[in-house]
Amino acid sequence: MTDNTYASAGVDIEAGQKAVDLMKEAIRTTYTPEVLSDTGNFGGLFAIDKLKNFVSPILVASTDGVGTKTMVASKMNKWDTIGQDLVNHCVNDILVQGATPLFFLDYIASSKLNPEQIATVVSGCATACRAVGCALLGGETAEMPGVYQTGEIDLVGTIVGVVDKPRLIDGSRIQSGDVVLGLASTGLHTNGYSLARKILADFDWSMPQAELDGQTIGEALLAIHRPYMREIQTLWHGGIDIRGLAHITGGGIIDNFPRIFPQGISATIQRGTWHELPIFGMIQRIGDISDDEMFHVFNMGLGMLIVVPLEHEAQARALLPELSRVGTIISGDGGVEIL
Repeated sequence: MTDNTYASAGVDIEAGQKAVDLMKEAIRTTYTPEVLSDTGNFGGLFAIDKLKNFVSPILVASTDGVGTKTMVASKMNKWDTIGQDLVNHCVNDILVQGATPLFFLDYIASSKLNPEQIATVVSGCATACRAVGCALLGGETAEMPGVYQTGEIDLVGTIVGVVDKPRLIDGSRIQSGDVVLGLASTGLHTNGYSLARKILADFDWSMPQAELDGQTIGEALLAIHRPYMREIQTLWHGGIDIRGLAHITGGGIIDNFPRIFPQGISATIQRGTWHELPIFGMIQRIGDISDDEMFHVFNMGLGMLIVVPLEHEAQARALLPELSRVGTIISGDGGVEIL
């Protein structure tokens, strides 16, 4: 007799339910008073009563993934960090418009579900959500044999946040003479991994590397994507006039920074004014990659750029001593020049 069960087609319903059971408690730890639903509901419920206190609340939403960083996690068999990467990336993406997160949704898919692996990834999402006061409201776990490679997963998330219209940051007030301050990245964050994996493929990723100050390649590549919400809030609460924020992701400084420029504005970035992590130098040296390509692909050690008026620079750097002045806003056609 032909076996026409779902399991025979490669989908294990019981494994999916086990994954949900394993992640339930981690998810519940992220719940804020606004969450009115529980794991397993068809839709997540989130009360928005507190938005009544806003002058003009604007919802800000973003969807993103961690790209082929999942393949690094697979190679190293380390699954507790990429969920944090995903949440932090999304938090930063809405932060640049002044938004604070309300809730987050995740999507994890693979050819065959490993409940413990999936629960570990989601627990990482929960860890990052708790750190920024964001509810992990729901998500989807999909088993799709034939679509995904064996042993690999896909990881995507959606975040919804809010900003009061008077505090919206859209870059429109950026002007020539403003200064560009930089917050350091922890590594590649979530971009450039296809190129990095290609170049470093022949190395032992578990062996400490002198060039990486004793780190292994695996450790350097899996460094968690840093969230910047607390730092930016410190500047807000300190009265700093933040005229623009740029999260440096795919496309690097060259492509991301101009996304917030008003017409007639360009920027110069002075290389050497911040610390370029050794993983970038290693990738560039081994791959014989041009400076231009490096600054188009990687963040090069700068995870967030902040534009403030010159007269606020000293106060901003006093509030956040880690800030570096990395560039200047000038008149121009919208480009970025690395000096």
